[in-house]
Amino acid sequence: MSFSSKTKNDLCRIMHTNRKTSSAELSAMIHMGGTLRFEGLKRMTFQIRTENPAIARYAFKLIKSLYKVDVEVRTIKSKQFKNRNQYIVKVVSAEESMSILMDLGIIKDIDSYTTLSFEIPKRFIQEREPLKAYLRGAFLGAGSISDPEKAYHMEFVTSSQEYAKELMSLVNSFDLSSKMIQRKNSYVVYLKDSEQIVTLLSAIGAHGALLDIENIRIMKGMRNNVNRIVNCETANLTKTVEAAWKQVESIEKIKNKIGLDKLPPNLREIAELRLNNQEASLKELGEMMNPPMGKSGVNHRLKKIEDIAQGL
Repeated sequence: MSFSSKTKNDLCRIMHTNRKTSSAELSAMIHMGGTLRFEGLKRMTFQIRTENPAIARYAFKLIKSLYKVDVEVRTIKSKQFKNRNQYIVKVVSAEESMSILMDLGIIKDIDSYTTLSFEIPKRFIQEREPLKAYLRGAFLGAGSISDPEKAYHMEFVTSSQEYAKELMSLVNSFDLSSKMIQRKNSYVVYLKDSEQIVTLLSAIGAHGALLDIENIRIMKGMRNNVNRIVNCETANLTKTVEAAWKQVESIEKIKNKIGLDKLPPNLREIAELRLNNQEASLKELGEMMNPPMGKSGVNHRLKKIEDIAQGL
């Protein structure tokens, strides 16, 4: 099961006791994921088509609880999607369908003509809870979220530019910065920032997905920190090995040209220690000396040896 499907399944378990929040959610679900069809004068039907059985059951319950009408659920095989099941939720009566669409603000009468409305009904967005429910319905209708292990991306897809702008404004009312793009014949409202996605998931009640993303963010952060530490240690080790190789090369040059006994006693001591302990760090070399010496003192003497080698 995809992360998006899991998130939607969790949202379908939310129980409503308020008619306005239920209406807001159903309105958005139909607006985003519904299909309308005229069947004559003042006769219109709608259906919600989905591959997710949990969404089909949820839509069925919402319609029945709000309007007490006959609703049918059919299953068909989708040739477009490798013969997977698709679920169609439909109100039986065209007259009742028309009444529901009018009540939910999806259609409206203008000069005795019935037309689609691309405005989000004001009564659903004046209060915080119905507003959150509307966004939840929009996500269930035509939203998706990527697996956070791969990418941070959450989007809503609609066929209307006007409606997409209203939806974007609704999302951004939570101090978010969603953007809109056109994708073929559709308009996409999307978020790509993980913190903003978490904020929106919290608003619509997707707490399971929210916790999953937070856990993944923590794990990614830990992995990044470990990688940074390993890279830093690798770089330091490489630097140390290169420096030690250069020091040994200088000492060998002096040994072959003039002999180490020609060096001052303090330099001969560190030179012999370096030759016999080529993998030791400056700190370890300093601890071997008598008396012990700090890293800066050891480094200073080795630099003098390199200068002598260069002069030969």
